Formats: sequence, structure tokens, C-alpha cells
Amino acid sequence: MRIRSLGTRFAVPCVAIGLILSGCSADTGGSSGTNLIGTGNDINAHDVADLRDGGNLRLVLSALPETFNYLQVDGTTENTGDVIEPLLPSPYTSNAAGELSVNHDYFTDIQLTGTNPQQVTYTINPKAMWSDGTPITWEDLRSQAAALSGRDPAYLISATSGFERVEKVERGVDDRQAVVTFSQPYAEWQGQFSPLYPKASTESAAAFNDRDRNGLVVSAGPFQISSIDRTQNRIVLSRNPAWWGATPKLDTITFSVLDSSAWLPAIQNNELDVAYMSGIENVTGAKQAAGVVLRRTPEPSWSHITFNGAPGSLLEDPQLRIALSKAIDRQGIVNAAQNGVVDDPKPLNNHIYMQGQKGYQDNSGPISFDPTAAAKMLDDLGWKLNGEVREKDGRKLELRDVMYQQDGWVQTAQIVQQNLAQIGVKLNIQTVPGAGLFKDVIDPGNFELAQFSWGGSVLPLGALPQIYAYDPNNLKSNKARIGSPELNALIERTISELDPDKARELANECDKLIFASGYSIPLQQASGTYAVRENLANYGAFGLASPDYTKVGFLK
Repeated sequence: MRIRSLGTRFAVPCVAIGLILSGCSADTGGSSGTNLIGTGNDINAHDVADLRDGGNLRLVLSALPETFNYLQVDGTTENTGDVIEPLLPSPYTSNAAGELSVNHDYFTDIQLTGTNPQQVTYTINPKAMWSDGTPITWEDLRSQAAALSGRDPAYLISATSGFERVEKVERGVDDRQAVVTFSQPYAEWQGQFSPLYPKASTESAAAFNDRDRNGLVVSAGPFQISSIDRTQNRIVLSRNPAWWGATPKLDTITFSVLDSSAWLPAIQNNELDVAYMSGIENVTGAKQAAGVVLRRTPEPSWSHITFNGAPGSLLEDPQLRIALSKAIDRQGIVNAAQNGVVDDPKPLNNHIYMQGQKGYQDNSGPISFDPTAAAKMLDDLGWKLNGEVREKDGRKLELRDVMYQQDGWVQTAQIVQQNLAQIGVKLNIQTVPGAGLFKDVIDPGNFELAQFSWGGSVLPLGALPQIYAYDPNNLKSNKARIGSPELNALIERTISELDPDKARELANECDKLIFASGYSIPLQQASGTYAVRENLANYGAFGLASPDYTKVGFLK
């Protein structure tokens, strides 16, 4: 599966993600149309009265979750996110336009009740309970806020999500109300507590890191985990008998782990109900499959090439990274990936906002395609041609480009390889199975270039401190190991700005610094093309919308 917008989810690297760990595929097929996000979605919407009771929704994963704690550094992956989405509370839901509303299954009201200091009051639905029968209370929020504050390094968190700015979480009028007070303002406060875990999973570092490693001990959604079969690589969810909301139409949801090459055959053989399609062969095959339709909606996921700029690395010099970036024909890559998928495909020119999102603007000037200028920059930096490959101080400019083992990524890498060869840079292509790409290669820094995708949400500013802020002692999701005190300070200003218009202006100033640092090369925004069983309703290409698993089902 590909990452869907949960409205408030962390940015994650995803597999064709928000990250499994592996890289999303490039898009090379599907029905043509706009790539502007937030213009609608394609989920075969039906009233629940049109659906039959029961049924099993068959979905696909690239790997079993390494942990079911999405907040833990090993768990912020597309695979984990897909599995827990029907299982855990989230304060908000998002519609197709990216507009947030309170998730009343879990909270009767959420209000920004103060700005100096910033204060948010959460009133919990009195019916909301964990699957072990204990009520969801303010203490669950207090415990999670403390765990994600970053104050105790024993908690191996993937992002602080603004909780480093939370001064305290107090009991409100009763146990079903939490009052969150901030020591510093936080712009994207609506993105906090999504997902929410029980106090028992966050009250100690040991519990946070390992309690939910092999499954969710307790949950609080319309579904619950009924089995995890590590031999068959399969997870089955079933209805939660303690669920207080609308009764789901489905009986079960089954997640099966399959290599991406097996997704189309599984769709054709009626072994899956939904799968992301990339590559013209896959799209054509899915179109011809009996009982299958293609559904498409642009989504907040985007492909890119990230550099390794760690101190002492071959690409430590930002000017070297800029030179390499200017030699890469992004338009050519996007043409190869999306011709026939979207009308007039264009590269993504922003690290924070998607095309069609308010705030999107082109900040990509520093990496504009100019091979002649790129070659001159390399000359000026002392990288001189010696035969076909440049050298400096006896070291060849020979780079490793790592990626998920999938044809679409390899095609992109081959174009990059040809581009760089024209300026005297040798690129070696290294493919990695999905389960090992991040854990074994990217996270340890065993690369010069890495191709993968980020899956985002309707609240994009949270990606700034998670991905682009740099602390050598706490990298979070900064896979590039690139940053500066100047950018860190600007990120702090941005996420402290409660005026949305001013925050967007500051975010674009951050993006300009990110481009100027040669952090990464944005490629294309995901087209969001899915092969879906034609009788499946209220599920498919969600775009910015949140799924409602109580309304998903099969037509009568």
C-alpha cells in the first residue's frame, strides 16, 4: 500500500509511505488528469445502506511492522501506519480538500482555549475506551506528551511533534478532559496525539520502545488485531466487540506481505482488493483485470533523491551537492515517470507543500537544470576530469545511489546515471529489498544518494523539525545529515507562528534554505493510482481524506 493522509500523521518514507522501510515507486501509468492535490478523491462513495454486512478487505504490505508503536523510531513507517489506522484514536479527520474536523468517536470537543500561553483543551468522548475495558482519560494524553517531549533520550522517538514545547498536561473538569499548556507556541497543534496510545505504552522508556513491538497490547478502534502470522506474513483485523461507534460493515481486514512484483498478479487473480499501481505494464494489466477499476487522486507523497552530506562524507560540501543537482534533468525524469498519468507533468519544486496546496511556490532555482554550469562548478571545486571520471586529491567522484528494488526506481536511477556521466561523475546503482533499505543502508549512512519517497499530510510543517532540522546527536528523520544553525532557528520561528499565513511565508523561507543547502532533489508528486475491486465502496484513492473504516465495505 501507499501512505494515505491521516491528516496529522508524521512524514514517513514510504514504499509503493510517510517508510517499510523502503522507497515508494515512481508513477508511470494510470488515468490522465490533474496532479493538483486537494481537488477531490476517488473512493466509490456510497451510503452504508448500499453495502452488504460482512466481508474481508484484502490489503497489501511491503513488510510486517518492526513495531506497532508508530511513535517509536522503528515504527514510523507506512506498514505500521496502514495497520494501526483502524485500531487507534486520532483527534481529527480530514476531508478531500484537506479540511480538518474533530473525530467525534474519540473527542466531543477540541478547542484552542488560549494563545498567551497557548492552551488546548481536549474533551474526550465519555464512551471512548481501550480494548481492555479501561477508559481513555487525560492521563493517556499526559503520558504521551511526556514520552514525546525529547527530555528523556531513553525514549527512542521518531519525532517530538511539538511536544518539546508542551509545558504541562493537566486534568480538566474530570478525567475525560485534558488541558495542554505550551511553554512556546506550536503552529500545528492539531497534529498532536495522532495516533494516541494508552498510558501503559508510553509511561516508561521500556514500555515505549518494546511493549507493542510484536503487536498492540490494547487498541481502541472499530477493529482490533485478531491474529499475526509471521510464517505466512499476514495480519488479520476483526471487529472490536467493545467499539462504541457505528458498527463496521466489514467483518475483517487482512494485510498480506507481498513483493511489489506480485501486486498485479494478486489483483488479477482476485487475491487482493486494493494495490498501488506503478509502471505502464502494471496499469495496463490492472485495467484489463476482471472486476477491477483504476482509481486515481493526487496524494501528499513525493519522490526525491536525498544526498548524504554527513561530516567527512564524500558529499559534505554543499556546493558539490548543488553541482550534482544542476546536472540532473528532473523534467526528463518526471516525463518518463508520469507521461500518460497526469496532464503536463511537472517536477515538484517545494520540499514542504504539494502542488495545489496553499503555500506551494517554486523555490527550486538553486538546482535548475544546467549541465554546463554544473561542470564549471565541479572544475572550480577542484574536481578535474581524469579520463571519464573526475578526481580530486586522488579520490574519484564515484557515487552509490541506493533505492528500493523496483523497476520504476531503477529507471530513474538510470536517467540520473546518464546525466551525471555527461559531467564526469560515475554513478553506481544499488538496489535493496524493502525490508532492509532504511534499517541496513540509509539510516546507518551507507550511501551517497538515496531514492525514496516521503508521505505527508494536510499538516506539512511538522516535517520541518522532523526531517530538516539538524542535531548530530538526534537525527530524527534527517536521513541526509544536512542542516545549519540558521535553518534550525528559522524552523523554530516557523513552527512557533500561530498565524497560518505567516507560517506559510516562513516555511517557504525554510524551503529556500533547504534548496540552497543541496539537501535533496524533489522529483514528482505521487499521482495516487490504485487498482481496486469494482464492488468495493468508500475505499480507494483517498488523496487528502481520512478513511472511515466503519463505512468501508462491498456493495450488495
